[in-house]
Amino acid sequence: MPDAADRLDLPDVGEWKRVSPRYVVVETVGTIVFGLVLAAAAAAVWLLLDVQWALYVIGAVVLITGATVAFEPRRVRAIGYQLRRDDLLFRRGIMFTRFVSVPYGRMQLVDITRGPIARWLGLADLKFVTAAASSGVLIPGLPEADAESLRDRLVELAESRRAGL
Repeated sequence: MPDAADRLDLPDVGEWKRVSPRYVVVETVGTIVFGLVLAAAAAAVWLLLDVQWALYVIGAVVLITGATVAFEPRRVRAIGYQLRRDDLLFRRGIMFTRFVSVPYGRMQLVDITRGPIARWLGLADLKFVTAAASSGVLIPGLPEADAESLRDRLVELAESRRAGL
């Protein structure tokens, strides 16, 4: 049985494929829009109900939104995936890194989705669904052509593994 530290370091995995750097724009716009909605709600409470603590909420929302936007490029660079012999390995996260291994034979659905900003930038998200509800994996920010070719490759691998070839 391998040591736990060896398993977490993943010494023989090889090179990670990263998502498009343009995905930073998608994440940044989403964060800013969410921050604006929260700030507008707090401003409405302040203006309509004359509650002074709403000003502190607006300040906190602006501060947290700014900090989140500052970390977006690093968060996007931490997203990666790798096609291995028997499975797809996915990782994301800076402080709390998450690794998910999806065996090809367990893939039931490979789906491509495109939001409005991602579509404008030529990006797509690739989602894998397996029989286990908690193992759904989403690779965001792939160029559309890469997402489509990866989807086709994964469907081919999943069919061959399920057939036992």
